[in-house]
Amino acid sequence: MSATRHSLLFSFAEKYTVLLLGVLATMILSRLLTPAEVGVYSLGAVLVALAQVVRDFGVGQYLIQEKQLDIVKLRAALGTSVLVAWLLALLVLAASGPLASFYQEPRLRLVLQLLSINFVLIPFSALTIPLLRRQLRFRAIYAINAANSMTNLLVAVGLALLGYSYMSLVWAALAGSLASLLASLLLRPRALPWLPGRQGMRTVAAFGAYSTGGGLIDEASVAAPDLIIGKLIDIESLALFGKAQSVLNMFNQLITSAISPVVFPLFAANERAGGKGGAAPAYLRTVSYMTALSWPFFFFLACMALPLVKLLYGQQWIACVPLIRIMCLSSAVYSMFSMARYLLVATGKMRLQVGIDAWSGVLKVALVLAAAPFGLVAVAWAVVLALLLRSALSYRSLRAACNLDGYLLLRTVRKSLLLCACTAPAPLLASLWLPNELPQAMPLLALLVLLASGLASLVCWIAGIFLLKHELAAEFLLLQRRLAGMLLAARTPP
Repeated sequence: MSATRHSLLFSFAEKYTVLLLGVLATMILSRLLTPAEVGVYSLGAVLVALAQVVRDFGVGQYLIQEKQLDIVKLRAALGTSVLVAWLLALLVLAASGPLASFYQEPRLRLVLQLLSINFVLIPFSALTIPLLRRQLRFRAIYAINAANSMTNLLVAVGLALLGYSYMSLVWAALAGSLASLLASLLLRPRALPWLPGRQGMRTVAAFGAYSTGGGLIDEASVAAPDLIIGKLIDIESLALFGKAQSVLNMFNQLITSAISPVVFPLFAANERAGGKGGAAPAYLRTVSYMTALSWPFFFFLACMALPLVKLLYGQQWIACVPLIRIMCLSSAVYSMFSMARYLLVATGKMRLQVGIDAWSGVLKVALVLAAAPFGLVAVAWAVVLALLLRSALSYRSLRAACNLDGYLLLRTVRKSLLLCACTAPAPLLASLWLPNELPQAMPLLALLVLLASGLASLVCWIAGIFLLKHELAAEFLLLQRRLAGMLLAARTPP
């Protein structure tokens, strides 16, 4: 097996393990905690997520894209990480009181104070995962992130059963960070230094300024709906919107987050090697794969949102179903450009990415602010429009950076569109047959409908890949040959 496919295998295994544990935790906690309780933690987590972007300060991307790493650069990266993270810990701690007053939610203060501890712990493992990714050692990354997720699940569910309410989520987040820290210390690369250094920090900071600036703006635009909903509507609506987003993010957890850790180092390695043929062909191939997976997924999700929410979260979260259906549209379109960030950073076009983040962030905040007084559905449509505008900005930047041709892009996704049409009948018919409101006592019906339509869609998807001769067909044939070889080797006597 090639190094790329071996990396993808463990990257997918890691993401699916984390996703499975996360879904299991969500199914249990959604029935133990109310939307109002979840909303308190969600607001704190969103606020801390903004600081998390600054905490890394581009150190991870610096380690992956730097052509030559030595002990001086590694110590400088460690020093930058420690300095920024500990300053942020103090900032979050100091801001906890004013933020609780601003949102008129006194419980938020303790949530932020405890979550600030994460910033003290994280620098001790901040360099481990980026360096492991640079070395394509995804088996070690799998172990680190699995330890985090398993600990988070056990602590959250255990404390929720004991009646700790929203604080069970806070303590679970801290326990997960501690577990990943211990695992990363056991699996850290030997070349990684233990002590930080000042020499070279200015170079790391110069790189991080662009990376962090764009990332912070991007994260702010992601967090904007939650922050605006929490202030202008209410905490319960914030939790409902967050649940809708978490369902949409299943694709990112299933596919995008598994591919991007491999794609980014490969784009960077291709650039270091001279990038024969340019970046456009590699990006178009990535788009072909992504849309073949994302478009059927989001169509299925839009049709099956009601039984899925009923099964995963329970009756008290049904109000997020229309939000999911609305936002599936923009998520499907944006999947064509979800890998643009990694290509632009890997090829040294970081300023273009910062421009995308800045303009799309400003537009999103403005649209959500205008929509919030009209309710959650209006906010969902504002998010759709903002993501469509971001897609247009991403295409313009890709055309400038690597001569990406719009006609070739449309030709690339043509088969993916036909593939989506092949998978559409089963979920569409199921959604038309289901009643608008599933009775509370019928979770089994929701499960049966999901399984039946999902299996039918999967069969149609696989058949469509081969009938349309999609690029993914070659990957399926390769997997089939390898599985056949493994079975033959297992049956052959020594």
